[in-house]
Amino acid sequence: MSKDGSILKLKLPTDPQWVKNVVESNIEEILIDHAFCEQKAASNAITLIVQNPNLSDLVQEMALLVQEEMDHFKRVHDIILERGFVLGRERKDHYVNELYQFITKGGGREQQLVDRLLFSAMIEARSCERFKVMSEHINDPQLAAFYHELMISEAGHYTMFLKLAKKYAQTIDVDKRWQEFLDYEAEVISRYGKSEHIHG
Repeated sequence: MSKDGSILKLKLPTDPQWVKNVVESNIEEILIDHAFCEQKAASNAITLIVQNPNLSDLVQEMALLVQEEMDHFKRVHDIILERGFVLGRERKDHYVNELYQFITKGGGREQQLVDRLLFSAMIEARSCERFKVMSEHINDPQLAAFYHELMISEAGHYTMFLKLAKKYAQTIDVDKRWQEFLDYEAEVISRYGKSEHIHG
């Protein structure tokens, strides 16, 4: 990813003050929320497998992704335990829920699949951007290194989902639909950046 994150094409960058004003004073909440984000990413990949068992390339990619996301979950959970915290109950991800509303309801299987893949790419892109901001601005060497590593991983997931969307789109203009997702996401994220959540 380029230094300014431009590969992600996100229209509204995260203010680094979010790290100073929110993240650093809420490390426990951030870590717990992050753990659940990784678990939900694995669940999303499993759902894609269940819904598209005939698409062997997609199944293979998602199987690898499930393993990687659960490895990340375990690593975040290890840090939670190291620091004397407990995972606790799942945190709601209002950002993801709002983003999900943009997926086309009804329509054919192709539209449903492409939108689900672009929805997944969008979450990975924003997670990547947030991890980048955290890695560069957090006053915690362990977490700075950890989030730098995960930033690179999320960038790979983002590009994988976009490639799969283009592969399986036969009648849909994926670039056009992706621009629509980017516009919608900018509107959604403008209401966030104030709470102790990865997408908050």
